[in-house]
Amino acid sequence: MIAFGPVPSRRLGRSLGINNIPPKICTYSCVYCQLGRTIKMQVERRAFYEPEKILQGVRDKVEKAREVGESIDYLTFVPDGEPTLDVNLGREIELLKPLGIKIAVITNSSLIWREDVRAALTKADWVSLKVDSTRSEIWRKVDRPHGALRLASILDGALEFAAEFEGELVTETMLVRGVNDGEEHLGEVADFVAQLRPQAAYLSIPTRPPAEGWVRPPDEGVINRAYQTLRGRLERVEYLIGYEGNAFAFTGDVENDLLSITSVHPMREDGVSEFLMRAGADWTIVRELIAQERLVETEYAGREFYVRKIH
Repeated sequence: MIAFGPVPSRRLGRSLGINNIPPKICTYSCVYCQLGRTIKMQVERRAFYEPEKILQGVRDKVEKAREVGESIDYLTFVPDGEPTLDVNLGREIELLKPLGIKIAVITNSSLIWREDVRAALTKADWVSLKVDSTRSEIWRKVDRPHGALRLASILDGALEFAAEFEGELVTETMLVRGVNDGEEHLGEVADFVAQLRPQAAYLSIPTRPPAEGWVRPPDEGVINRAYQTLRGRLERVEYLIGYEGNAFAFTGDVENDLLSITSVHPMREDGVSEFLMRAGADWTIVRELIAQERLVETEYAGREFYVRKIH
């Protein structure tokens, strides 16, 4: 299926997905990939579907969604492989523009060193670049790239793209316990991401069955430390640890609101106090959530923070 959804996306609202790569052709075979191990690794760009077929599949989905009153905020290239392997990506974006919906691309950044890939991505409205590591040995362990790829070229390409892209740029870093979650390493990642000047930097953890059974998410204390490290260099940092609902809205349901907010970023103790006061509640509900192992209390830089429990 070329087009699917629309589905709810925390980053993109209502997103209609575009699958422009057959499963699972990719430049990486990431240890944490929820789609499993890569079937075919390649770095050569080529055509997979006729651009007109992509347009027709998306147009049909958009029309059906509109017929039943469903809104679509973004058309998102998020295939079962790396979207920039598609040599027709730029043309497909051009064909979709007349539909009047913003276009997003979620890429692992592996081909961003190529001028033609950067040119295609500049046609999009929103682009997510993956930055799992700035150290080659760690990058190879977590992302398991095609042997022809070089991290230094990818990082240079990301900087070039960030300097020329006029749309909304975000980054995503997937944290794997014991691999790329060290404090010094995360400081280096934060320094590099800050050079890209993204509108937002997202921290992810494996929340679905990964390609490799040994993969585990870091614990809540490490996630909080990672957040604080990036937040010291970037204005907007969020993490994705199993979000549900409207993250920032106060709906009157104190329990669900607390869990939603702490799925996005840690709440400091004074912030929780202020939230509870506005909600007309007390710390009993926080203690109950901790006892139920739905919320975790963790310390960083001499302050207490509250993070949603990872399951």
